[in-house]
Amino acid sequence: MNRRENLSMSVYTTVTEAELTAWLSDYSLGQLLDLQGIASGIENTNYFVTTSNGRFVLTLFEKLTTSELPFYLNLMAHLARHGIPCPAPMANRRNQFLGILNDKPACIVSRLSGKSTTTPNLAQCAAMGAMLAQMHIAGTSFSQIMPNPRGATWRRATAPQVRPFVNEEQAILLDAEVLLNHRIDNSTLPQGLIHADLFRDNVLLEEDRVGGLIDFYFACTDALLYDVAITVNDWCMNADGTLDIVRAQTFLRAYHAVRPFQESEKLAWPQMLRLAALRFWLSRLFDKYLPRDGELIHAHDPGHFERILKNHIATSDTVWL
Repeated sequence: MNRRENLSMSVYTTVTEAELTAWLSDYSLGQLLDLQGIASGIENTNYFVTTSNGRFVLTLFEKLTTSELPFYLNLMAHLARHGIPCPAPMANRRNQFLGILNDKPACIVSRLSGKSTTTPNLAQCAAMGAMLAQMHIAGTSFSQIMPNPRGATWRRATAPQVRPFVNEEQAILLDAEVLLNHRIDNSTLPQGLIHADLFRDNVLLEEDRVGGLIDFYFACTDALLYDVAITVNDWCMNADGTLDIVRAQTFLRAYHAVRPFQESEKLAWPQMLRLAALRFWLSRLFDKYLPRDGELIHAHDPGHFERILKNHIATSDTVWL
């Protein structure tokens, strides 16, 4: 029986051991030994799955469709083949990554080792900077394209929807930043596959080594520097929303040692930090005030990225290498 229920922060589609055993008969992953729900997801339903062949993560997609998903699964498979520690999708007996479980698109991927941190040290920032550059290089040979679904069109459409929920000063700032970024052409910067959501909770660490990059379902094609800015805005921030100069420089130098920045990227960096902050301020405002029907989400504080954006605007000489 297919049941839907709200658990913790997510909409969940319940999967029983019997249902999963039947679904796994189409795979060569061994006998099901254990099934545990993961209550921290927002976008999808996730379970830890242990079989006689190893440890995996089962994902049932609550919003993405069967036509949208091949891009993400093929990307993860490509990156895993090129040495990037990301979940590797398991193919079924028909060599397909995507299946249907309880009327939802579903896949099962390798489970990575490590755990996330909320307080990255300098060595971890350096490891993350180098890994992000390695991921960007590995993505250059991936042939599929995915325009950024959270790009300029989305910003222009979302700002008017959240404007009724902010005060006049916030509305002026919001409109000004959306307009400013609409006038800036980032297409001349180095482009490629970006993760677009590499916050600390999407990176698994083993001490000071990156053991895994997870949650690729915002990945798209965009300026590589934008991905750097998104990541720095989370990994290298002080609690008050100001940039930690030492952590940021450590991160950028490690990235630059693997994929050297171009001069155009250096010039674009201050504005890119603002754009990355605007993107998450907007999405957090939307999730807080306009949540989708049926979802029980612990909305993140929009004010965090509002403060980051204001601090970036106030800083005339943004930290660089």
